[in-house]
Amino acid sequence: MYFHVIKVIPQGIAHMPFKEDTAARLSQDEIHAVFIRPDPPVDEQYLMNTLLLDHLPKKIAVINSPSGIRTVNEKVWVSQFKDITPPTIISANKRDLLSFIAKHKNVIAKPTNGFGGQSVFHIQKECTNTNVTLETLSERYNKAIIVQKYVPESKKGDKRILLLNGEILGAVLRLHEEGEHRNNFYAGGKAMPAKINANDKKIVALLKPHLQKLGLYFVGIDILGDYLIEVNVTSPTCLQEMNRLYNVELEKKVIVFVEKLVE
Repeated sequence: MYFHVIKVIPQGIAHMPFKEDTAARLSQDEIHAVFIRPDPPVDEQYLMNTLLLDHLPKKIAVINSPSGIRTVNEKVWVSQFKDITPPTIISANKRDLLSFIAKHKNVIAKPTNGFGGQSVFHIQKECTNTNVTLETLSERYNKAIIVQKYVPESKKGDKRILLLNGEILGAVLRLHEEGEHRNNFYAGGKAMPAKINANDKKIVALLKPHLQKLGLYFVGIDILGDYLIEVNVTSPTCLQEMNRLYNVELEKKVIVFVEKLVE
């Protein structure tokens, strides 16, 4: 297998984080580790890339595991852990979706394969936009979407915790701007210091063996109040925000871990 690559130089500029240098063609014998970092959605080309990476020799560390990424949809996979996630429905059926909303009255509706707060809607009882929101998200009830009971603690922000091989690497609180219900940085959220509590540790301990078994080494989990909302395995962010908040260099721990994988 060969890789067509471009050497880049990090430069810490927000609008241009890397300066491109020379292009090259490297054989798999010249590669020690591969980071998979494209943003969702996990489309046909993304899946093809993971299938090709499956053919790499085992001595090459791939972060995260291609098969693990294919297994874990960031929003759907967590629904199996019913004790630590809010009441949720994943469906394209209009009657079922409306019944769920009627029962819980205050919900969040979102696509199954987005990121950065894209197309995340807050629906409350007797909202006149309920039907059009569901129609739009589900492409007229032909595509499954997620509707989840609203977690009031979201008003205080959501907590992003980065995990390295199932252990807590760092945490940050993302707080929405005024007039916005989404805490994502893409939607204007700001970074605040976050404390890890006992419930957070409980959630991490529950997830750890599953993530390790799937080869998901560098992962971001999102927690609202006491609930796990998402597990980000494709391109988890917030490491830079943590570095700035706590004056640390967490990326060094990630690189040391990968170097040990290679060894």
